[in-house]
Amino acid sequence: MTAEQRESGARRLLRRFLASEAELEAEDLQRQSVGAGCNAVRDCRRGQLVSVTGRLRTVVYTPRTNLPTLEADLYDGSESVTLIWLGRRHIAGIEPGRRLTANGRMAVRDDRKVIYNPYYEFDAQV
Repeated sequence: MTAEQRESGARRLLRRFLASEAELEAEDLQRQSVGAGCNAVRDCRRGQLVSVTGRLRTVVYTPRTNLPTLEADLYDGSESVTLIWLGRRHIAGIEPGRRLTANGRMAVRDDRKVIYNPYYEFDAQV
């Protein structure tokens, strides 16, 4: 092991002691996203077909008079995207803290990144 490798190992160890839990979680989510071959949400653009993976932070049912929606914020460690299922009140397994991978076309609504009616798969809980 070279001195440079020892030094970078020491820096990583020091970083793990000094970083907040949120920073460590974000780094872990970003590593998992890269490992799964998914797009980082921060790099996704409007109109692009994307595959994103992360953890659901919030899930909200929004009753509307003509079309109810189920909305969930997916955080991948870089940024959040809102997944919106039109006409749905509940989807089994869609709950805060759940890891999933979503595929669909990126859109922007009210300056937020969204994917409407995404195809999704639940990830193994790590």
